[in-house]
Formats: sequence, C-alpha cells, structure tokens
Amino acid sequence: MSRYLSDKYQSLEAYTPGEQPRDMRYVKLNTNESPYPPAPGVVEAAGREAQRAQLYCDPVCAELRDALAARYDVKRANVFASNGSDDILNFAFMAFAGAGVPAYFPDISYGFYPVYAALHGIEARPVPLKDDFSIDPADYLGLDGFIAIANPNAPTGMALTRAQIESILKANPNHVVLIDEAYVDFGAQSCLPLVAQYDNLLVVRTFSKSRGLAGARLGFAIAQEGIIADLERIKYSTNPYSVNRMTQAAGIASLARDDYNAENCRRVIATRERTVARLRELGFEALPTLANFVFARHPGTDGGWLYGELKKRGVLTRHFDAPRIADYLRITIGTDDEMDVLFVKLREILEA
Repeated sequence: MSRYLSDKYQSLEAYTPGEQPRDMRYVKLNTNESPYPPAPGVVEAAGREAQRAQLYCDPVCAELRDALAARYDVKRANVFASNGSDDILNFAFMAFAGAGVPAYFPDISYGFYPVYAALHGIEARPVPLKDDFSIDPADYLGLDGFIAIANPNAPTGMALTRAQIESILKANPNHVVLIDEAYVDFGAQSCLPLVAQYDNLLVVRTFSKSRGLAGARLGFAIAQEGIIADLERIKYSTNPYSVNRMTQAAGIASLARDDYNAENCRRVIATRERTVARLRELGFEALPTLANFVFARHPGTDGGWLYGELKKRGVLTRHFDAPRIADYLRITIGTDDEMDVLFVKLREILEA
C-alpha cells in the first residue's frame, strides 16, 4: 500500500477471490464455476462480435435486455445488465445505503457484502445466522436500512422459501431488499414472481454459474422500473460500456439455449446429491444445500489442514478462516469424474 492511498481506504480489507493457481493441473472445486462448457453457439456468437471489437458496444444492452425480458416475462425497463453480478451488488450498495441508511446482511455470507459497505462508508450491521447456519426471516423484519440476502446463501448453500422472502419485503416497505440469486437455478425458489408486487425488491442473477459463463462476466437484475432507473444512473456515472459486445452476444446466445443450461443444472443437482451421500459415508457433516456446492466438515479434522492436504494432491477447495466455519470446506460440484478424484484423495487423507 502506497503513501498516496486516500485515508478513507487505508483500513479497507479487500475481497479475496478464489485462487487460480497455475503451478500444476488441479481438479478445481473452489470457485463455484460450472463444470460444463457454455451452450452451443455461444462461443461462435462471441467470436463474430470480436471481429467488430474496434467499435464500442451498445451501452443500453438493448438486445440482451430484450432477450432477458422475454425469458423472464417482464419488460426491458425491468431489466438491468452489467459486468457480472458483483457490479450490480456494488451499485446497489452505492444507491440504496449510506447517509444514515445502514446495510444488513448475514454475518456468514458472500464476502463482498462487508467489503462494499466499507468501500462506500456504509454502516454494516451483520445479522448472525442461527446455530444451524440457517437465516431466520424474523431477524429481518422492520429494519431501518438496506437488506442484502444471498438465496441460496453462500457459503452454506441453504435457502429461504419465497414466502419467507415475501415476509421480509412486507416488513420493510421503505427500503430496498436485494435478493442475490446467483445459485437459485440449482433447486431453490426464485422470488422473481414477487417483483410485480413489491417496488422494493431487487433480484440479482448471474450467467456465471448455471449458464457456464463465469469468464465472460455477465450479470443482470430484475426489479420495478424505478429501481432499474436508479441502477442505470449509477452505471452511467461510472462506466456505461461495462458489458462488452462479445459478452452481450454470448449472453443472448446462451438464453437461446436455456434447454442446454437447464439440463446441465439437472446434472449438477444429481452429482450434488451423490456427493452429499458419499461425504456422509466418509463421516462428514454436510449442510443441506440447494446450490452448486456443498459446505461440509469432518468432525475432529481441522478444515485448513484438510484443505492443504487436498491441494497437495491436486484438488482445490475453498476454506474460510472465520471462527464459526473454520472447520468447513466449501466444495464446488464438478463432473462425476472430478468428484470421484475428490473422494479418492479424501479417503487417502483420512485413512492416513
């Protein structure tokens, strides 16, 4: 850190992304990417647009937003597109919190929430998860600020029902409730049907997980027109060309093959269920999950040590050192073959 950094950022603790080592070939189960390639036609569509890379992309993202609107039965004015869902989360913290409006989110959740609060000088009020790591909707009723909830939550994989989310919306009519649905396509209930009823609901989604486009960086949000206009104001005050033309084309092509994406989700869900069963056979405790990952621990085994032993053997998982979850590993669901490698290595470690 240089001596030139503004005082307001001197104490900022940045988000730590999942590691991407290149020293050997790994079975990569640490960053919740899809184990399957993008839908047929996606790469070709992006390639065609790459031939016009000398031209600026459409800042409005009109064709992409129209495709999303058709897919989710809303209007273009209800859709916001940006450079990954992280961009949207950042904009939402900027737009709907601060200046006496605190931000509420689970104390164990996506690591960017406290970072965005600190970055923008927002008072963060983390809400503790219950002892079983679930979110209690009653903790979010009648609050005095912006609310952000990942559903399913990360890194736990546990989810609220649509009815539980609706109770939070009803109890907070004067503040935006952001529901981060990055993993919803793997079995949880989406609250998109509530958008028409609640003008304080902001649903954030991504192409990174269920559509296999993590490297393309494409996210979108759906809300009533007023919230979308607020996000557009922030976007046009920072980087209006944030979604490049190749990514826009890739997103449109992916939406045209949502049958392919849905089938991949079904494959991930089936592998997830087998993974949970096999982990439990090995003595692991695995939280119930509706995401494309499993959060698990082996009683009596240090989570950091187990992470390190797996990495030595060429398997990457994600370990967090926060006290309540230090013994857990977050394990992304890969292909069946990749998960077989994981279990061979786990058995080696545990038997040793």
